[in-house]
Amino acid sequence: MQEIKDNIIAISRHISDICVKKGKDPDNITVIAVTKTVDTDRINYAINNGIRNIGENKVQEIMAKYEKIEKNVNWHLIGHLQTNKVKYIIDKVALIHSVDSIGLAEEISKRAGKAGIQKDVLMQVNVAQEETKFGIEYEEIDSFAEQLSRFPGIRVKGLMTIAPYYEDTEQARPVFRRLKEKYDTLAAAGIPNVEMKYLSMGMTNDYVIAIEEGSNMVRIGTGIFGARNYDLL
Repeated sequence: MQEIKDNIIAISRHISDICVKKGKDPDNITVIAVTKTVDTDRINYAINNGIRNIGENKVQEIMAKYEKIEKNVNWHLIGHLQTNKVKYIIDKVALIHSVDSIGLAEEISKRAGKAGIQKDVLMQVNVAQEETKFGIEYEEIDSFAEQLSRFPGIRVKGLMTIAPYYEDTEQARPVFRRLKEKYDTLAAAGIPNVEMKYLSMGMTNDYVIAIEEGSNMVRIGTGIFGARNYDLL
């Protein structure tokens, strides 16, 4: 498992180098280790070597792993969330990245109220309008933020997007830049209960471009744990 430790160190140094070049504070960049299909021993090893945030795409993986994972870590739900699954993770995850409908927001609000908590969420935006990706359309961001601001039990903390996969990662730059512009606009808008604290964009293949364009939260799986064979799932 030494490779995981080496990868974590390398990514940390790489992010520091990017931030120095761009005049950013590397401490303001949150790295989420994406643990999809990763066994709990490897996840715990990563946590014991500096990882403080882990992200899962599926509720069932959170439920299967939750009790076996070190407790000094924040869980993130980064994949599509069905309304009927909210109840299982409402008290387990620190941040839900994938709010993309009023129906989902309503369910999160209801479940948070029953649990007596406030749930931090991000609005997922399909900036590139890919048919295979979830998320609201870019033009809907303002009205969606206004609607979410009225739900008790929910605190909007920022935006999330998944850029298309490009061999040439420079092609992702306009996607990230466009969302950062909207992030800044919303930050200045002063909508009650809507805070632009996190801009979650960038994955293993394109996190460099994402950070350069203003991301402060990157989701890295392969870069930490190595390639995984999803065909076996």
